[in-house]
Amino acid sequence: MRLLSILLLFTLVPALSAHNGPPFPIIEGRRVGPCIVALWTHPDVGTGTFFVILDPPLGGKVPGDLKVEIGIQPVSGRLPEVHYTAQPDDVRGQVQYKASVYFDADEMWRVRLILHSSAGDSEATATVEATPPGLGRWDLLWFAAPLD
Repeated sequence: MRLLSILLLFTLVPALSAHNGPPFPIIEGRRVGPCIVALWTHPDVGTGTFFVILDPPLGGKVPGDLKVEIGIQPVSGRLPEVHYTAQPDDVRGQVQYKASVYFDADEMWRVRLILHSSAGDSEATATVEATPPGLGRWDLLWFAAPLD
């Protein structure tokens, strides 16, 4: 039984090495055009999620006509950049946008945050590794199970 458990463990290693925590920042406190930006992500292979948190600079304001896009492309350049429109996310007291993107492989991706408004267009870039989504709710059961 122990041997079977160990063999099963080794067949699931890629799934178990996934990022299964909360979103994390890849850009934080950077001035991008008329806003101070934080870009957080949960980069699961398949559907990845980006959260764009916007603050006005001191004495300024976030433009009312702001449009937010996320562009992604594998760092290897094997695919062209694809753009996703971020939608306003209803968060009390905070200007936030959310975008769901498609990562087709576990690899490094270039992320381009693009802001469009009457104040002008601006952008920032970062990289992130897309990771397998893991076992979801089964993770707790798997990690809690005894090997004997």
